[in-house]
Amino acid sequence: MRLAAVVLAAGKGTRMKSGLPKVLHRVCGRAMVEHVLSAVKKAGVHKTILVVGHEAGLVTERVGGGVEYAYQREQLGTAHALMQARCALERFDGDILVVCGDTPLIRPETLAGLVDAHRRGGNAATVLTAVLPDPAGYGRIIRNAGGGLVKIVEQKDATPGELAVREINTGVYCFRAEGLFDALAALGRDNAQGEYYLTDIIEYYAQRNKPVGAATIDDFSEVMGINDRCQLAAVEKIMRRRILDKLMQSGVTVMDPESTFIDDSVQIGPDTVIYPFTIIEGKSKIGEKCIIGPSSRLADSTLGNRVSVSNSVVVESAVGDDCNIGPFAYLRPGCVLDRRVKVGDFVEVKNSRLGDGCKVPHLSYIGDAEVGAGANIGAGTITCNYDGEKKHVTRIGEYAFIGSNTNLVAPVEVGARAVTGAGSTITRDVPPGSLGVARGKQKNIAGWAERKKRRPADNKVE
Repeated sequence: MRLAAVVLAAGKGTRMKSGLPKVLHRVCGRAMVEHVLSAVKKAGVHKTILVVGHEAGLVTERVGGGVEYAYQREQLGTAHALMQARCALERFDGDILVVCGDTPLIRPETLAGLVDAHRRGGNAATVLTAVLPDPAGYGRIIRNAGGGLVKIVEQKDATPGELAVREINTGVYCFRAEGLFDALAALGRDNAQGEYYLTDIIEYYAQRNKPVGAATIDDFSEVMGINDRCQLAAVEKIMRRRILDKLMQSGVTVMDPESTFIDDSVQIGPDTVIYPFTIIEGKSKIGEKCIIGPSSRLADSTLGNRVSVSNSVVVESAVGDDCNIGPFAYLRPGCVLDRRVKVGDFVEVKNSRLGDGCKVPHLSYIGDAEVGAGANIGAGTITCNYDGEKKHVTRIGEYAFIGSNTNLVAPVEVGARAVTGAGSTITRDVPPGSLGVARGKQKNIAGWAERKKRRPADNKVE
């Protein structure tokens, strides 16, 4: 039987106090709604409808293709939100999952289990429930004496006896498509909120002898919704630990999970060690036997095997095998490091390629440059790549030696095995195998220090 999903993501999220729609706030690198969409897809859904409303354009821009969109112009409740998917599903023959877009911890296995329970029970509707020590704030699951599901009551509409119930509605449902939208259209909004509650469909079906059921989840954290920044942080912490546990089980050493932050889109090879206070974001991919950290940040970068990154930042760059980065280095976007490259302390590299075995040990800026294999860049070297209007390229040949405190004024080329004298400002090409020196002639003045002692002090204050 075919399976569709409707993800409800139209709300503003007032308590987030943000100009961004609630479902676009990130959890471990992805918008929370993207986690939900990924879960329903992995649960075996064939067709997904995302119900959008507040700042719909931002949501559709972020999510993109792969889903269909339905628009809730007014936020009149969860049943009203689901009704907006009617046109997209009116010819659908199968079952429909309904999930909130602010529950990023939901697992595909949980959704698949709900669908399985729904089908085994032959139900018209099945709700995912949980039993909580403190159910305050949640709708209560009301059963009859035989344990059968009777209705769901929202907290604001519940009696004292109903409030004592600890089994709660998680907001995740599975419905038989046949007759669903006609039933939704028959619901009223005679409740404390004056809204069309999706929860009311359980009582509507039960009163008409339509089979309804419930599946209970053991781990309530999966269905934790996010309504404010505190809940966002709590959910992020849980997801982050899930990610780290998965990495550790695959052979990665995470020395201190409490101080390590890794997005769920990151890939890391076995025997890599992650030191504390490290952040790895986006589509970063790290090879085997690397050492990352402490206090390092990697974003959308690829690292080969046996790479060391210490106290450094690497952004949108590619680093080959056996490279050594840091401490206190900064690889800005567009960098490509071949094998065995050394980028040392207080070195910044931008939009440059460094060849095999190249060394930039310390205190240098290399921007918009092509550096050949085996080249050695002395301390204090700067590629002067910007003339005030355009960026220009510096080319340094294989096994060239750039003396300390050299300024390379681009566009300029230093040939293979050429050398620049320390303190030079190179404005013209240096041919292969040549020495380029460009600095003022030194002049020594004998006896200057003694004469200075005998000179009356300037502007002496009495």
